[in-house]
Amino acid sequence: MIGKLTGKIDFLGVDHVIVDVDGVGYLVHCSSATLGRLSVGMEVSLFIETKVSDDAIRLYGFVAGEEREWFRLLQTVQGVGARVALAILSVVKASDLERSIVLGDKVVVGRASGVGPKLASRIVSELKDKAPSLVMQRHAEAGAMLSNSDETPVTESDAIAALMNLGYSQMAAAEAVARAGQDKDAMPLDVLIRESLRQLAR
Repeated sequence: MIGKLTGKIDFLGVDHVIVDVDGVGYLVHCSSATLGRLSVGMEVSLFIETKVSDDAIRLYGFVAGEEREWFRLLQTVQGVGARVALAILSVVKASDLERSIVLGDKVVVGRASGVGPKLASRIVSELKDKAPSLVMQRHAEAGAMLSNSDETPVTESDAIAALMNLGYSQMAAAEAVARAGQDKDAMPLDVLIRESLRQLAR
């Protein structure tokens, strides 16, 4: 299985690119979010998800690893295949998707082509328990990447961990942090925890 491709963008289509890797062109299907960050001639490394069927081998590429993780996770829901998962990621950024699922906002998920109200509701309800773990994993990885830099580390996972230490479940903590950070700029950790506690007290 192909997990990653590094090469030059040879062609940019409506829903795919061709990546030239040492003279071999790989056709890779991408979301609009990924396509918007690519251009012909640029060197790129794409995280790849390989799908094998009876009649074809299809490659799906993502600039960000978290987008690939959501692509995989979305397909664990009955009725969501690769096409629908890619459609969702084309209209909703991964960070907005995780917040929407944690908050149970099926309207945001339902904006994607091929996702009706029933399927949007199923996606939100089935992934609500899994989203907090993915959020914490993403922020832990981001924190590790920033550990040797001068940048301010992400605080969402720290806030969730702090609330869990106070006895709240991971899902309740993640929902409170998502609500506290909604429509607000980045907050210091102590402020984020305080705002999250206010959400939990409601």
